[in-house]
Amino acid sequence: MSVHSTRRSLIRGITAATAVATLATGLAACGGNSDAATTTGAANGTVTVGQLSNGAAKQTSLKVSEVKSISAELPKSVKSSGKLEIGIGALPAGFAPLAYVGSDQKTLTGAEPDFGRLVAAVLGLKPELKNSTWENLFVGIDSGKVNVAFSNVTDTEERKKKYEFASYRKDNLGFEVLKSSKWNFGGDYENLAGKTVSVGAGTNQEKLLLEWKKKLESEGKKLTVKYYPDRNGTYLALNSGKIDSFFGPNPGIAYHITQSANTPDPTRNAGTFSGAGASLQGLIAATAKKDSGLAKPVADAVNHLIRNGQYAKWLAAWNLSNEAVAKSEVDPPGLPLDNS
Repeated sequence: MSVHSTRRSLIRGITAATAVATLATGLAACGGNSDAATTTGAANGTVTVGQLSNGAAKQTSLKVSEVKSISAELPKSVKSSGKLEIGIGALPAGFAPLAYVGSDQKTLTGAEPDFGRLVAAVLGLKPELKNSTWENLFVGIDSGKVNVAFSNVTDTEERKKKYEFASYRKDNLGFEVLKSSKWNFGGDYENLAGKTVSVGAGTNQEKLLLEWKKKLESEGKKLTVKYYPDRNGTYLALNSGKIDSFFGPNPGIAYHITQSANTPDPTRNAGTFSGAGASLQGLIAATAKKDSGLAKPVADAVNHLIRNGQYAKWLAAWNLSNEAVAKSEVDPPGLPLDNS
C-alpha cells in the first residue's frame, strides 16, 4: 500500500470532516513554514492537552516532569539548546484531530502537537512547534531546522534510508457506523458480506475494500462499495441508511464521532484494521534525521509516558485509545520497500 495514498487518504478523510465541522476557524496560514504558537509547555511540571480543540478533545492536565536519566541520552547539541524543535506538516488546512488551528484561530492544536509537548517535557526541553506543508516537513528535518517530527508519519523501510523512528501510535483504518447499528467488523472481511460500505477513491482503504470484495465474490457473497464526492454526502448516506458503514482513516473517524455525539445521528467505531494490511501493523512514529541520536531518547520518553499513564490519558483525551501501542520501539519493522 502506498504511503503517499495513506497520507492522501488521511488528508481527504480528515480535512473533509474538518471543513464540515469545526475548522471554519481561521486556517489562513499558508506557504512553506511557520512558527506556531504553543498552548503550553511544561510549566510547573504540567502539560495540558486538548486545549482550544473546538470539542474534538477533552481538555486534560497531565503532570509530566523531566526524567534526567532520559534527557542525559540527548545529543549534546539538542540538550544544550534547551529546546526541542518539533515539526508538524499541517499547512495549509490542518487535519483534525491530529493537527489544526484551534478555536483562537492562531494556536496549533491537536493530538500530534500535544504529544510532542509531552515528550519534550520528559526530555526537559522547551517545545517549539514548526508548522509547514507536508513536503517541507521533511526538508526541515533534512536541513536541521526541525529536530523531530510528530506529524502522523508512517514508519516505512524506504524512509529508514534517511530517517530514524520512535513509534508511538498504531496506523489504523476504521469502520464508522451509526451508534444504533449492531454490526462490528471483528477483524474479518467475511463480516462484510451483504454490507454496503463507502470509501474514498484512490486510497489505501479502497484498495483493501476492493480486495475483500473480490474474495467475497469468489465465495458467492456480495459486498457493495459506494463512493461519494465529499464527506457530507457520505454521512448523509450513512444517516439515511443508504450505506451500512464508512471505511476511512481512524483518526478522522474518531474526530467525526466526537462531532456527531450530540446530534440526532451519533456514530461509533465498529472496528479497526492496520493501514499496512493484514500482515503488518502499521505504525506512526516520531521522525528524526538518520544517525541524529534522537530516536532512542524519544522512544524512552514515550515509554516513560506509557508506564506512568500519561500516554493513555493523552489518547483518551483525543478519542484515539484504539491506536495505543504497548511500547515505543526504535526503527520497528515498517512498510516494506515494495509497498512504500
